[in-house]
Amino acid sequence: MTEAHGRIDPSPWHGLDPATVLEQLGVEACGGLSTPEVAERRAQCGANAIRPARRRGAVRIVLGQFADLMILVLIGAAVVSGVIGDAGDTLVILAIILLNGAIGAVQELRAERALAALRRLDAGTAAVLRDGAAATIPAEDLVPGDIVLLEAGRAVPADLRLIEAHGLQLGEAALTGESLPVEKGTAAIPDPALPLADRRNMAFKGTAVLDGRGRGVVVATGMATALGGIAGMLDTVEATRTPLQRRLTRFGRQITAAALLLCAIILGLGIARGEPPLLMLLTALSLAVAAIPEALPAVVTVLLALGARRMAAENALIRRLSAVETLGSVTVIGTDKTGTLTRNEMQATALWTAEGKLPVAALDVTDPAGRRLLSALALCNEVVPDAAGQPRGEPTEIALWRLAAAHGVDKAALERTAPRLGEIPFDSGRRRMATLHRGGEGCDLYVKGAPESVLPLCRAIAAGRGEASLNRPVLAQALERMASEGLRVLALAWRRCPVPLPQSEAALERDLTLLGFVGLFDPARPEARAAVATCRAAGITPIMITGDHPATALTLARQVGIATAEEDALTGRELAMLSDAELQAQLAGTRVFARVDPAQKLRIVAALQARGEVVAMTGDGVNDAPALARAEIGVAMGRGGTDVAREAAGLVLLDDNFATIVGAVREGRRIFDNIRKFVRYAVTCNSAEIWTIFLAPFLGLPVPLLPIQILWINLVTDGLPGLALAAEPAEAGVMQRRPRPPEESVFAQGLGRHVIWVGLLMAAVVLAIQAWGVQEGNPHWQTMVFTVLTLSQMGHVLAIRSERESLFRLGLRSNRPLLGAVTLTCLLQVAVVMLPPLNPLFGTAPLTAEEWAVCGLASCVVFVAVEIEKWMGRRKEGKGSALDPAGATRPLHPDSAARQEKGSKGNALGGGPGGEASW
Repeated sequence: MTEAHGRIDPSPWHGLDPATVLEQLGVEACGGLSTPEVAERRAQCGANAIRPARRRGAVRIVLGQFADLMILVLIGAAVVSGVIGDAGDTLVILAIILLNGAIGAVQELRAERALAALRRLDAGTAAVLRDGAAATIPAEDLVPGDIVLLEAGRAVPADLRLIEAHGLQLGEAALTGESLPVEKGTAAIPDPALPLADRRNMAFKGTAVLDGRGRGVVVATGMATALGGIAGMLDTVEATRTPLQRRLTRFGRQITAAALLLCAIILGLGIARGEPPLLMLLTALSLAVAAIPEALPAVVTVLLALGARRMAAENALIRRLSAVETLGSVTVIGTDKTGTLTRNEMQATALWTAEGKLPVAALDVTDPAGRRLLSALALCNEVVPDAAGQPRGEPTEIALWRLAAAHGVDKAALERTAPRLGEIPFDSGRRRMATLHRGGEGCDLYVKGAPESVLPLCRAIAAGRGEASLNRPVLAQALERMASEGLRVLALAWRRCPVPLPQSEAALERDLTLLGFVGLFDPARPEARAAVATCRAAGITPIMITGDHPATALTLARQVGIATAEEDALTGRELAMLSDAELQAQLAGTRVFARVDPAQKLRIVAALQARGEVVAMTGDGVNDAPALARAEIGVAMGRGGTDVAREAAGLVLLDDNFATIVGAVREGRRIFDNIRKFVRYAVTCNSAEIWTIFLAPFLGLPVPLLPIQILWINLVTDGLPGLALAAEPAEAGVMQRRPRPPEESVFAQGLGRHVIWVGLLMAAVVLAIQAWGVQEGNPHWQTMVFTVLTLSQMGHVLAIRSERESLFRLGLRSNRPLLGAVTLTCLLQVAVVMLPPLNPLFGTAPLTAEEWAVCGLASCVVFVAVEIEKWMGRRKEGKGSALDPAGATRPLHPDSAARQEKGSKGNALGGGPGGEASW
């Protein structure tokens, strides 16, 4: 006997009989382990706990906020500002860096604390036999060889080889994806390659006891369990960088290269023109600082943090800030079925009696046959009420109990007149159960179970007040039709038994009268269909990836709108026979994957990513965790999900509701739109400053701005107005647009063109004011240039609040923070111009009323031009709408990857999808 990592002896335990298992583990079934044996095994095997994913401490989380390329660029900008002697700008940049780091660190630490609270909720206990007596201990104290007592309502605390099973049914959805209860037994199954889902004599850690009772001996603990094995797979899954991370990294590199090139060109041209070298060095360095939108990391972080806060209020916990934006880029959502799209509770949805198939509400309770069927549902049932009067038991039993109660049949009241005299418990071999009740002068026997088990025992079918002969072909057709609808079908039968009772089960369960069939189904959440429709309208393709039965999965998929009536499911067995290339081709027309294992879920996600898709994977079970980690964003369930799944995910749904994802997608799209607006605003304004300094010498004009004026404009215009764009509400039609291509540049869809032409226009207006002032001999020309450039940027930020709607339609008060920021910036500009104490610091002089009027009119040019651009865009949309038709389904094209590669080349300024700005 060997012991290692929580497992004693590597034998396939399901292939051994109980006596052999106990002998190998060195334990007696009636007494359990002794205290010294427990201590020895605990020292060798360790705690019965799943090792958490590698976690970062608070210090590493804080330091990690400063490892981003844009942050490093900002640190360089702060050094440059210090070199040119502007300590104030250095302090401002450092303050922004610290603010960015603080917001990101606080958000990550808050999410970690919330997840720690969820993990504490998962801590459980186990009922065991030790030293010959029953005891309740913390589940983490279990060791191999412990005898564990199982009963309904308890979680299985470790991997167990069952040695007793009395009507024992387990819910294994979290581990295998199987939504129906699994009946357990103790007989050996000599197949070493048997899948987990078919090991009916094993109970696995993380599953739940739904009904019955039993005993099992611990054969594996901690990371040696099946659950631990799946958790260990997460260590080998490489995390995928999000679209936001890729875009900002690329953007940071472009800005860095541009800043360095800018310094060299401006410095060289100035010195060649005969300007003072020191002045040109200061000007070049100031422009280099101005070229970097240092508020971008802060704006992005604030946007993501505010989005995370909004989503937390809607029951979505963000574990990583980048996950907020990533949802806006998602093209495919791979969703689990059980508990995600469904309520994870069985409901009786159809009946079949001698009158044929009928809805459950149509059952005639006045008909003797119908009344007898309701009695069978209530009496042949193991449901017991809890302290609050709610039913407790296995989900199928609860569904049948509720069906009887809905028709006015109360189990407790019925048992007072027809008390239970005996029972034949459910057995996986018999696949049925029976209960015996006192009834009049004799006894009534009610039988419930699988139709193939019950029907051979029946001689007639209940019809009205009498009986009719069985038409077995008709019954077979009815069963086939109900099964094709994804229903789990149970048969119920009855017999009036004579007294004295037969002595054998076989003699008792014969000559039964069939009462009917009941079809059960785990229903969809009421909001699931609307959520799926919204996803499809947004160009997101939802697919179902589940371990459940194909017929059940297809039925639900059709109910919620994921699949059409013509589509079929691809099973795990069929998937295993496909090559990677064949699987990618199959993805073009498959929306339902059934009976898949964890490795296959991971393979599906990888195949989607290979096609150029951005994948969100939702799930709640351990079997979902590897795919959650591989997807661009994993969405786990916080209430009913497992700890391993939550660890692997970037987003945790606290209400376990698939529909919550729709709000998260909308928020992600709004956030990216606002990031684009800030980039549009900041880069355009910075380019205007660059064009102004760069072109002035070629027009025979002196240097238009002082270094301190450049830095002031950069500070007041990029700061508050840029941050206020975070409050911009979502634009109309945000959920009717197709997702952005994964590699699309932030400059795509015309943003690059806008940056150039508006930047040139702003510079042209400023240079025109300079040329007019110099020609007129106005001593205030530089102050006017300074003022026009500042105010033009304020007009620009108001105009770009929407990429298509006019500011007059939006209204100034629809974004009050931005209105306040613009007002404050204008007041600060008036202060540096009109207050004498500030004039020497900024090289300004008070302007006259006429000069202010000229500055005001000139500053409106850019605002009017951008409004005209949007008006022309709306006219173009009127002829051919740029929005996708609502409800259109985005196909998974076979050439997605090729399209992405082609799109990423684009034109130099991002005119086509995926185009990058050329600096």
